[in-house]
Amino acid sequence: MSFEEEWSRHKQGAGTGDPSPQMRLNQAPADGGGPSAPPSGYGVLATAPPEKKKAANTIENVLQPGTTKAADAADEPTRSAVNAFSGWATATGLTKAHTHWDDQVKRLMGRLNSEKTSLRGASNLFTGNDQLTGQGFQPVQSKVAGL
Repeated sequence: MSFEEEWSRHKQGAGTGDPSPQMRLNQAPADGGGPSAPPSGYGVLATAPPEKKKAANTIENVLQPGTTKAADAADEPTRSAVNAFSGWATATGLTKAHTHWDDQVKRLMGRLNSEKTSLRGASNLFTGNDQLTGQGFQPVQSKVAGL
């Protein structure tokens, strides 16, 4: 069905008082399609501080050292190639490409560091909020009790 045919069908159905289910934006479809109740877990915030810490540690102990190692591995071969092509435009191109490579590595390392910090911060934030909420349900100690 072409767009024009579908559009024509919708225009004809718009004046009949029985709009198509696709056009009813303010109510659920009459056929009962879609979820009738909120999905399970709806309205529940689930967080796993140990998983966040584990992910942050993976960034710190695996991804960042691996990225640094991969970046450093390109340094010596690039220097050798630049020296071998000294005086040629290729040497200039390799130097620019390597400078760009280093810039990209620095950006990636910054991004990884930011993600690691965010994961640790979120873990601490949720844990702190849980503890603070729990304290709010503790009975209040009277200052006159025991006098």
